[in-house]
This record gives sequence, structure tokens and C-alpha cells, in this order.
Amino acid sequence: MIFISIVSPVYKAENIISELIARIEKAVDPITEQYEIILVDDGSPDHSWSAIKEAALVNKKIKAIKLSRNFGQHHAISAGLDHANGEWIVVMDCDLQDQPEEIPKLLKRAREGFEVVLARRIQRKDSWLKKIYSKVFYKTLGYLTGTKQDSSVANFGIYHKKVIHELRNMKERIRYFPAMVSWLGFTVTKLDVEHSHRYEGKTTYNFSKMMDLALSIILAYSDKPLKLTIKLGLLISAISFFFSFYTIIKWYYGGITVIGYASLITSIWFLSGCILVTLGITGLYVGKTFEDVKERPIYVVQELIND
Repeated sequence: MIFISIVSPVYKAENIISELIARIEKAVDPITEQYEIILVDDGSPDHSWSAIKEAALVNKKIKAIKLSRNFGQHHAISAGLDHANGEWIVVMDCDLQDQPEEIPKLLKRAREGFEVVLARRIQRKDSWLKKIYSKVFYKTLGYLTGTKQDSSVANFGIYHKKVIHELRNMKERIRYFPAMVSWLGFTVTKLDVEHSHRYEGKTTYNFSKMMDLALSIILAYSDKPLKLTIKLGLLISAISFFFSFYTIIKWYYGGITVIGYASLITSIWFLSGCILVTLGITGLYVGKTFEDVKERPIYVVQELIND
């Protein structure tokens, strides 16, 4: 009989836990009796852990993991995956926008010969503002990482255990689950699913957080910003060469008597700005390297139930 693990990171979802568990059980029970629900509390400031713990104490199929603080959604996913034992592992958000009722469809498609089946949201049930900055996020991420990003695909999907095994071996501190799965390769397909409205509350991902995430991912998975600074330097050098040549010719024919103060100050400010930007980008890469060489754990478990 097939064994399925369902992993869901939890943050500010104390009133959603019981509904999430009930709907997962209703969706998975007809498929198999062997399954586990892994809920990872990512340092929620509300009573999410109390709700998870209460459910785990009465249901041995629920693994409850409490992280010592808020490490971030993708670190919480990694914690759940490290404790998953299933042949197939489902990753989904806890807000029920990823509908548990789609799990049987994902599994059916996976058993047709795919090792990764990604859920593609047909019509996102998010606010227009979130849709806009989500598109900006994926466009920016795609351009600066040199990869094709699909804004209709997120974490929701089903993954074979050998995919997750290889993903566990990836120990970099900057975690972005979709990019990590994409890098691994394997046989991947997408399945259209219905996207639902958030069951309760508001998303904690605002524009600022998404751009911070994009910056971290870009620094972790691409050196394109450094290449762009080289191109910028070459462009400025070319412009400077032609401007210098023009100035010399104009001076030779008596067109220049006094060097302009404005052009000198403008050039100094412009070049200084370019130098600072280049140093800043390089510094970001050095900083991320410094974080990695510390080799600290990517998350810390404070409490564990039913493992």
C-alpha cells in the first residue's frame, strides 16, 4: 500500500488547523490508510502550536514540529521534509488556498510516470495587488536568475521520495523550494488545479518581503548581477572614450576655452554612484558567502511530537 506524507508549514493559522487536518484526511483516506500529516510551526506568534499539539496528541498520524523561532516558510518546509517517510510527499500551504481535495489528482498524474507533479493554479484567488507584485517578483526573479518562472506555480505539488532525498542533501542556507526542485531536474509535469480563497486572515507576504526573498534567491542561485555590473562598466568606458575623443577634437579646433564645471561634477557623481552600486552588489555576495561558511543549521527544532 502506498505511503503518503503531507507537509505543511504553519504560520498564524490557529483557527485553520482543525479544518486543514479534516480536509486532508477526507481527501487521503480513500487512497490509502498509510499516510502522515506533518505540520511545522514556524515560530507563529499566535496559538498555532497549541492547536497543532492538541491535534497531534489525539491523532498519531499527525507529526507536530515546533521550530525555535521564525526561520521562514521554505526553511519550515525543509524541516517537514527531513521528517517525511512517505513514498510520495505532498507539500502545501496551510491557508487552504492549496486545496487538499486536489491531492488524489496529483497522485494519479504522478503514477503515470512522473517524479514531480506541480500544481498549476488556473485562476488565482488573490487580491489584485498581490497578483501584481507577484508578477513583478517572478519577472525580476526570472530575469536575474536566467530561468523561466511561472507565477501560477508555487510550493503545492507531489514529489517522489528520491527527489526529496536529493533535496535534503542541499544544505545552502538560502532556501527556495521551487528553485531547488527545478535545479534537481527529474521528470516534471504540471497539473491544473482549482485555487481557493484564503480560509482566514491575510497573507504575511507583502511586496517588501517578496522583493527581499527575490534578492536572496538571486544571490544564491545566480551571478547575473555581477555580470550586469561588468556590462555597465564596459558601457561607461565606451561612452567615456567617445566623449573624450569628441572633447579632444573640439579643443583642437578651438571650440573649448574653459572646461565646464557642470559636466565635471555630473561625471564625478555618476561614476561614484556606479562604483558604490558595484561595491554594494559585490558586498552582498561576500555577505551571503560569510553566512554559508558559518555552517549553522538551517533550522532548529524546539519540540517534536509523534516522530
